[in-house]
Amino acid sequence: MKQKTHKIISAVVILLLAIGYLVKFGGPPTLKLYIETSMGNCQKRPILCLAPVTEILNPKINQDYLNGLKQYKFPGIALGMPADFKIIKGETFKSYSKRMLRKKSPGNVAYLLYEEPRFFANLFPQVQRQSVQDNYAFMLRVMSGRTQEINNVTDAFFVIMKTIFVPYLGEGPEIKMVKFILNENAGFINYSLSASGNYFDCNIIDSQDNFFKVYIKDASATLSLEKVLAIISTVKKTTVN
Repeated sequence: MKQKTHKIISAVVILLLAIGYLVKFGGPPTLKLYIETSMGNCQKRPILCLAPVTEILNPKINQDYLNGLKQYKFPGIALGMPADFKIIKGETFKSYSKRMLRKKSPGNVAYLLYEEPRFFANLFPQVQRQSVQDNYAFMLRVMSGRTQEINNVTDAFFVIMKTIFVPYLGEGPEIKMVKFILNENAGFINYSLSASGNYFDCNIIDSQDNFFKVYIKDASATLSLEKVLAIISTVKKTTVN
């Protein structure tokens, strides 16, 4: 895990050095062109042009639906999920590519991730100079990153992080992003809905700055945003070994 993380950090640092060179000698237009060429543009990766504008505040949760969820506990994270979903506990920077999903998990599957408070700020200490001191602030900057608003190395960094942290969201006609508050938890959901399957990328931060990711591939297309909000309302930190 540590070796993989160090490789990712090294790659990002090298890329940022190249970006710094472009800013110095080419300016923002050249920088934007470089990012779009290497990371993708709004047409190829719509998420790169989205920001968390829509906000959901403490929605009403269907208690009957909650009661029907199967409870799972892993190191760092516990939650309830529909019984027909395969649950996989993942690691930071794991690749959630289209090829991997089809090869390893053809049905309904949920990937879970837990990281400790201040994990991302400590992983990339340079962002602390940008008032990014905790997991929520880091994820807010990541989700707010948009290619059309790249003007400096910091902007480029968070767009790059967005390509890393937001997994594959299917081939639905439209990808949406919402910001939410659920009691003492807050975060961001990126999702797409289509007849061929629904995808939900849920990033949750609790009041203690614990970070949870719940990435759902709903191949049966039975989940709605309301049901997913009910699911993530059950997310909590656990000390299970």
